[in-house]
Amino acid sequence: MMEFVTVCPMNLPVATLIDGFTSSNLMGKAIVLIQLASSIVAAAIIIGKNKELSSIVGNNKRFFREFIAGGDVLALYLSRKKLTLTSLSLIYDRTCERTLKFLDPDTRRTVIIRNQGGAERAALAPAELELVRSTCEHVVMEEEIRVEHGMGMLATIVTASPMLGLLGTVWGVLDAFAEMGAKNTVLLSAIAPAISSALLTTVVGLLVAIPCAIFYNNLAGKVRHINNDMEGFADEIVGRIGCEFKGGDN
Repeated sequence: MMEFVTVCPMNLPVATLIDGFTSSNLMGKAIVLIQLASSIVAAAIIIGKNKELSSIVGNNKRFFREFIAGGDVLALYLSRKKLTLTSLSLIYDRTCERTLKFLDPDTRRTVIIRNQGGAERAALAPAELELVRSTCEHVVMEEEIRVEHGMGMLATIVTASPMLGLLGTVWGVLDAFAEMGAKNTVLLSAIAPAISSALLTTVVGLLVAIPCAIFYNNLAGKVRHINNDMEGFADEIVGRIGCEFKGGDN
Protein backbone atom coordinates (compact mmCIF):
# COMPACT_ATOMS: atom_id res chain seq x y z
CA MET A 1 0.00 0.00 0.00
CA MET A 2 2.86 2.35 0.87
CA GLU A 3 4.53 1.67 -2.47
CA PHE A 4 1.32 2.57 -4.34
CA VAL A 5 0.94 5.85 -2.44
CA THR A 6 4.51 6.96 -3.07
CA VAL A 7 4.15 6.61 -6.85
CA CYS A 8 3.49 10.04 -8.36
CA PRO A 9 0.53 9.85 -10.78
CA MET A 10 1.97 12.71 -12.83
CA ASN A 11 5.06 10.62 -13.58
CA LEU A 12 3.05 7.73 -14.99
CA PRO A 13 2.25 9.33 -18.39
CA VAL A 14 5.86 10.46 -18.77
CA ALA A 15 7.15 7.01 -17.92
CA THR A 16 4.65 5.50 -20.37
CA LEU A 17 5.84 7.82 -23.14
CA ILE A 18 9.49 7.01 -22.44
CA ASP A 19 8.79 3.27 -22.39
CA GLY A 20 6.82 3.59 -25.60
CA PHE A 21 9.69 5.46 -27.27
CA THR A 22 12.34 2.94 -26.23
CA SER A 23 10.23 0.03 -27.51
CA SER A 24 9.21 1.74 -30.77
CA ASN A 25 10.55 0.67 -34.13
CA LEU A 26 12.98 2.82 -36.11
CA MET A 27 10.20 4.61 -38.00
CA GLY A 28 8.36 5.48 -34.77
CA LYS A 29 11.50 6.84 -33.12
CA ALA A 30 12.36 8.91 -36.19
CA ILE A 31 8.87 10.43 -36.31
CA VAL A 32 8.93 11.28 -32.59
CA LEU A 33 12.33 12.97 -32.97
CA ILE A 34 11.03 14.96 -35.95
CA GLN A 35 7.98 16.02 -33.92
CA LEU A 36 10.16 17.09 -30.97
CA ALA A 37 12.43 19.06 -33.30
CA SER A 38 9.41 20.74 -34.89
CA SER A 39 8.10 21.65 -31.42
CA ILE A 40 11.38 23.46 -30.71
CA VAL A 41 11.12 25.32 -34.01
CA ALA A 42 7.49 26.19 -33.25
CA ALA A 43 8.40 27.49 -29.78
CA ALA A 44 11.11 29.71 -31.29
CA ILE A 45 8.68 31.07 -33.89
CA ILE A 46 5.97 31.71 -31.28
CA ILE A 47 8.28 33.55 -28.88
CA GLY A 48 9.98 35.60 -31.61
CA LYS A 49 6.78 36.39 -33.47
CA ASN A 50 4.94 37.44 -30.35
CA LYS A 51 7.72 39.90 -29.44
CA GLU A 52 7.87 41.19 -33.02
CA LEU A 53 4.12 41.74 -33.34
CA SER A 54 3.87 43.40 -29.93
CA SER A 55 6.68 45.76 -30.94
CA ILE A 56 4.98 46.57 -34.26
CA VAL A 57 1.67 47.34 -32.54
CA GLY A 58 3.34 49.65 -30.02
CA ASN A 59 5.45 51.46 -32.62
CA ASN A 60 2.48 51.86 -34.96
CA LYS A 61 0.47 53.51 -32.19
CA ARG A 62 3.30 55.94 -31.39
CA PHE A 63 3.80 56.84 -35.04
CA PHE A 64 0.08 57.35 -35.64
CA ARG A 65 -0.08 59.79 -32.73
CA GLU A 66 2.81 61.75 -34.27
CA PHE A 67 1.13 61.69 -37.67
CA ILE A 68 -2.19 62.95 -36.33
CA ALA A 69 -0.44 65.74 -34.42
CA GLY A 70 1.02 67.13 -37.69
CA GLY A 71 -0.60 69.59 -40.05
CA ASP A 72 -1.09 68.58 -43.66
CA VAL A 73 -0.30 65.11 -44.92
CA LEU A 74 3.36 65.89 -45.71
CA ALA A 75 4.10 67.84 -42.52
CA LEU A 76 5.70 64.99 -40.61
CA TYR A 77 7.70 63.84 -43.64
CA LEU A 78 9.04 67.32 -44.40
CA SER A 79 9.94 68.01 -40.78
CA ARG A 80 12.93 65.66 -41.28
CA LYS A 81 12.21 64.28 -37.85
CA LYS A 82 13.64 60.84 -37.30
CA LEU A 83 10.60 58.58 -37.24
CA THR A 84 10.17 55.31 -35.39
CA LEU A 85 10.92 52.55 -37.88
CA THR A 86 7.67 50.63 -38.14
CA SER A 87 5.17 49.43 -40.73
CA LEU A 88 3.13 52.66 -40.79
CA SER A 89 6.21 54.88 -41.03
CA LEU A 90 7.55 52.86 -43.99
CA ILE A 91 4.20 53.17 -45.78
CA TYR A 92 4.11 56.89 -45.02
CA ASP A 93 7.69 57.60 -46.13
CA ARG A 94 7.42 55.74 -49.43
CA THR A 95 4.06 57.33 -50.26
CA CYS A 96 5.25 60.87 -49.46
CA GLU A 97 8.44 60.32 -51.46
CA ARG A 98 6.41 59.20 -54.46
CA THR A 99 4.08 62.19 -54.11
CA LEU A 100 6.91 64.74 -54.11
CA LYS A 101 8.46 63.19 -57.21
CA PHE A 102 5.31 64.00 -59.20
CA LEU A 103 5.44 67.71 -58.32
CA ASP A 104 7.26 70.04 -60.67
CA PRO A 105 10.55 71.46 -59.27
CA ASP A 106 9.13 74.90 -58.40
CA THR A 107 6.10 73.49 -56.62
CA ARG A 108 8.26 70.92 -54.86
CA ARG A 109 10.54 73.64 -53.51
CA THR A 110 7.52 75.62 -52.41
CA VAL A 111 6.10 72.66 -50.54
CA ILE A 112 9.45 71.73 -49.00
CA ILE A 113 10.23 75.19 -47.63
CA ARG A 114 6.64 75.32 -46.33
CA ASN A 115 5.69 78.74 -47.78
CA GLN A 116 2.25 79.92 -46.82
CA GLY A 117 -0.27 78.36 -49.17
CA GLY A 118 2.38 76.29 -50.95
CA ALA A 119 0.56 73.02 -50.44
CA GLU A 120 -2.63 74.51 -51.78
CA ARG A 121 -0.98 75.56 -55.06
CA ALA A 122 0.45 72.07 -55.60
CA ALA A 123 -1.63 69.84 -57.83
CA LEU A 124 -1.48 66.26 -59.10
CA ALA A 125 -3.31 64.86 -62.08
CA PRO A 126 -5.72 61.92 -61.51
CA ALA A 127 -3.25 59.55 -63.20
CA GLU A 128 -0.50 60.70 -60.84
CA LEU A 129 -2.76 60.26 -57.82
CA GLU A 130 -3.50 56.75 -59.01
CA LEU A 131 0.23 56.00 -59.21
CA VAL A 132 0.65 57.31 -55.67
CA ARG A 133 -2.13 54.96 -54.56
CA SER A 134 -0.43 52.09 -56.39
CA THR A 135 2.85 52.80 -54.61
CA CYS A 136 1.12 52.94 -51.24
CA GLU A 137 -0.72 49.66 -51.84
CA HIS A 138 2.50 47.98 -52.97
CA VAL A 139 4.27 48.99 -49.77
CA VAL A 140 1.31 47.72 -47.74
CA MET A 141 1.53 44.33 -49.46
CA GLU A 142 5.28 44.16 -48.79
CA GLU A 143 4.69 44.93 -45.12
CA GLU A 144 1.90 42.37 -44.88
CA ILE A 145 4.26 39.71 -46.23
CA ARG A 146 6.91 40.77 -43.70
CA VAL A 147 4.44 40.73 -40.80
CA GLU A 148 3.16 37.27 -41.78
CA HIS A 149 6.68 35.83 -42.12
CA GLY A 150 6.99 32.62 -40.08
CA MET A 151 3.25 32.05 -39.78
CA GLY A 152 3.31 29.60 -42.69
CA MET A 153 5.93 27.44 -40.97
CA LEU A 154 3.92 27.45 -37.74
CA ALA A 155 0.77 26.45 -39.63
CA THR A 156 2.69 23.63 -41.31
CA ILE A 157 3.83 22.29 -37.94
CA VAL A 158 0.26 22.44 -36.61
CA THR A 159 -1.01 20.48 -39.62
CA ALA A 160 1.88 18.06 -40.14
CA SER A 161 2.56 16.94 -36.55
CA PRO A 162 -0.68 14.94 -36.03
CA MET A 163 -0.49 13.61 -39.60
CA LEU A 164 3.04 12.35 -38.99
CA GLY A 165 1.77 10.86 -35.74
CA LEU A 166 -0.99 9.04 -37.58
CA LEU A 167 1.52 7.72 -40.12
CA GLY A 168 3.72 6.38 -37.31
CA THR A 169 0.76 4.76 -35.59
CA VAL A 170 -0.46 3.03 -38.75
CA TRP A 171 3.08 1.87 -39.51
CA GLY A 172 3.47 0.55 -35.96
CA VAL A 173 0.14 -1.29 -36.04
CA LEU A 174 1.13 -2.93 -39.33
CA ASP A 175 4.35 -4.11 -37.73
CA ALA A 176 2.41 -5.36 -34.71
CA PHE A 177 0.07 -7.47 -36.83
CA ALA A 178 2.99 -8.74 -38.89
CA GLU A 179 4.71 -9.77 -35.66
CA MET A 180 1.52 -11.46 -34.50
CA GLY A 181 1.40 -13.45 -37.72
CA ALA A 182 5.06 -14.40 -37.45
CA LYS A 183 4.50 -15.68 -33.89
CA ASN A 184 1.33 -17.45 -35.01
CA THR A 185 -0.64 -16.16 -32.05
CA VAL A 186 -3.82 -14.15 -31.52
CA LEU A 187 -3.15 -13.26 -27.89
CA LEU A 188 -3.53 -9.55 -27.19
CA SER A 189 -0.70 -9.70 -24.69
CA ALA A 190 1.66 -10.59 -27.51
CA ILE A 191 0.99 -7.46 -29.53
CA ALA A 192 -0.18 -5.00 -26.85
CA PRO A 193 3.31 -3.54 -26.26
CA ALA A 194 3.82 -2.99 -29.99
CA ILE A 195 0.42 -1.30 -30.39
CA SER A 196 1.09 0.87 -27.33
CA SER A 197 4.38 1.98 -28.88
CA ALA A 198 2.64 2.63 -32.20
CA LEU A 199 0.18 5.00 -30.52
CA LEU A 200 3.06 7.07 -29.12
CA THR A 201 3.59 9.01 -32.34
CA THR A 202 -0.05 10.14 -32.44
CA VAL A 203 0.08 11.22 -28.79
CA VAL A 204 3.26 13.23 -29.33
CA GLY A 205 1.83 14.72 -32.52
CA LEU A 206 -1.25 15.96 -30.67
CA LEU A 207 0.85 17.28 -27.77
CA VAL A 208 2.80 19.34 -30.30
CA ALA A 209 -0.11 20.43 -32.49
CA ILE A 210 -2.67 21.48 -29.87
CA PRO A 211 -0.64 24.20 -28.08
CA CYS A 212 0.83 25.32 -31.40
CA ALA A 213 -2.68 25.72 -32.82
CA ILE A 214 -3.73 27.82 -29.82
CA PHE A 215 -0.72 30.13 -30.16
CA TYR A 216 -1.10 30.24 -33.95
CA ASN A 217 -4.68 31.50 -33.67
CA ASN A 218 -3.57 34.13 -31.15
CA LEU A 219 -0.75 35.34 -33.41
CA ALA A 220 -3.00 35.24 -36.48
CA GLY A 221 -5.42 37.57 -34.70
CA LYS A 222 -2.58 40.04 -34.04
CA VAL A 223 -1.46 39.81 -37.67
CA ARG A 224 -4.99 40.56 -38.90
CA HIS A 225 -5.18 43.54 -36.54
CA ILE A 226 -1.88 44.94 -37.84
CA ASN A 227 -2.87 44.37 -41.47
CA ASN A 228 -6.18 46.14 -40.93
CA ASP A 229 -4.36 49.08 -39.35
CA MET A 230 -1.96 49.30 -42.31
CA GLU A 231 -4.74 49.14 -44.89
CA GLY A 232 -6.78 51.76 -43.04
CA PHE A 233 -3.75 54.03 -42.68
CA ALA A 234 -2.96 53.65 -46.40
CA ASP A 235 -6.52 54.66 -47.31
CA GLU A 236 -6.25 57.72 -45.06
CA ILE A 237 -2.92 58.83 -46.56
CA VAL A 238 -4.09 58.42 -50.14
CA GLY A 239 -7.37 60.14 -49.35
CA ARG A 240 -5.65 63.12 -47.72
CA ILE A 241 -3.16 63.40 -50.59
CA GLY A 242 -6.06 63.33 -53.01
CA CYS A 243 -7.77 66.16 -51.12
CA GLU A 244 -4.68 68.32 -50.60
CA PHE A 245 -3.16 67.84 -54.06
CA LYS A 246 -6.32 67.61 -56.13
CA GLY A 247 -5.67 69.32 -59.42
CA GLY A 248 -5.65 69.03 -63.18
CA ASP A 249 -7.34 66.50 -65.38
CA ASN A 250 -4.39 65.91 -67.70
